Amino acid sequence: MNNLILIRHGQSIWNLERRFTGWADVDLTDHGSAEAKYAGQLIKKLNIEFDAYFTSIQTRAINTLEIILDILNKKNSEIKKAWELNERHYGALTGLNKDEMMKKHGKKQVHIWRRSFDVPPPPMEKTHPNHPSKNKAYKNIPSSKIPSCESLKNTFERVMPYYEKNIKPLLSSNKNILISAHGNSLRALCKKLLNISNKKIIDFEIPTGNPLSITFSENLEVKKYKYLDDKRAKNILFNV
Repeated sequence: MNNLILIRHGQSIWNLERRFTGWADVDLTDHGSAEAKYAGQLIKKLNIEFDAYFTSIQTRAINTLEIILDILNKKNSEIKKAWELNERHYGALTGLNKDEMMKKHGKKQVHIWRRSFDVPPPPMEKTHPNHPSKNKAYKNIPSSKIPSCESLKNTFERVMPYYEKNIKPLLSSNKNILISAHGNSLRALCKKLLNISNKKIIDFEIPTGNPLSITFSENLEVKKYKYLDDKRAKNILFNV
């Protein structure tokens, strides 16, 4: 059997302020760092020897992974960073307060923007100073792949090819993998791995800083899965 541990980064500054974050690069709060430390302690108890570590190129996910690696005494391990594991791009909603948007657009519409599978938020203007095309971190990405907004479907379409090419072959070789990423990039991955329908994915949420452990059989069928922190676990809805 091999293991895949998925962890959403610890609480970020904009999580605390209830802002749409997306591709904005914000750091962890002190509470978020504490969540990452506790996650590291929970992972350490599993006594798993990890073969590879993956994360996005966003600070909050990178710092979460580095905190965990410190707890695991693997501080100098190679980290594979990929923009494909970034959070979904929230377009023109980026930086705006979720509660204020609910007052303006209604709870139902904001919930659709946040949780639906194929409805993107309004796009960010390419002239906006925070558009990713203006960020040197993405200078080597083809302009056609740089989003102005994304639905979960769009996020799924960039996460899964990266998973199939870079992560799945390792799992097929009985390697143990740890991924630190984001709510929606991990929702996209879980949609595939746990066979969650387009309808049910709207109710699927991944909490910050709570490792999700997935164990596979030899033919990469999911045998079992669970959140390591039972007190903060979310229900996982999937097709059976």
